[in-house]
Amino acid sequence: MTPPESTSITDDPSYRAGVIELLGVLAVGELIAFDRLAADSRMAPTLSDKAALAGMAVTEFHHFERIRDRLDELGVSADEAMAPFYPAYERFHANTAPSDWLEGLVKAYVGDGIAADFYRAVAETVDPVTRELVREVLADAGHSEFVVQRVRDAVDADPRVAGRLVLWARRLVGEALAQAQRVAVDHDALAGLVVGSDGSGFDLAQLSELFTQLTMNHAERLARLGLSS
Repeated sequence: MTPPESTSITDDPSYRAGVIELLGVLAVGELIAFDRLAADSRMAPTLSDKAALAGMAVTEFHHFERIRDRLDELGVSADEAMAPFYPAYERFHANTAPSDWLEGLVKAYVGDGIAADFYRAVAETVDPVTRELVREVLADAGHSEFVVQRVRDAVDADPRVAGRLVLWARRLVGEALAQAQRVAVDHDALAGLVVGSDGSGFDLAQLSELFTQLTMNHAERLARLGLSS
């Protein structure tokens, strides 16, 4: 994969469309993450946990604002860029609605982690300005440590919780991988970034390696949570 050297994306309409789709899918993801985390905070068992999730939600909204501002610079409204991807996100979240606080935490860590890994990899095929923005909005910002500690504490307190959460995590990773594949295939411009004919995207072997790596990263996240795969 050889990302474009120029920071300008105006010279190639196909590439520009791909970048706009990449930013659109990330923007809707950040906006929905904000909404979801704010809602999940209502299930928090303590006020400090509620505040922590609220802070995570605020961070996600600031990430959305960064992407929205970049889309404005490109002459595209966030609504226009996000609209094609909203139904896919709605389906994903409808299929993976957490039933309690712990499932919400695992979803934020495991489900969002898979998506972030995928889009970070796609960002390696784009220009430096876009790549840096994607890295910025997908940065952890310390959220994972909060989730890991809370889940490990819950498992230590009641080991029976682990089995339920492992099954939940398996469901999440299956849904997340399926969503990533559908999004990449169903949107031509974004697919052009992923498997660019100009050599900037992934070839079939690299795509296979990418999804293998996503699965390995998932196993590592489960281990950090104190869950066995």
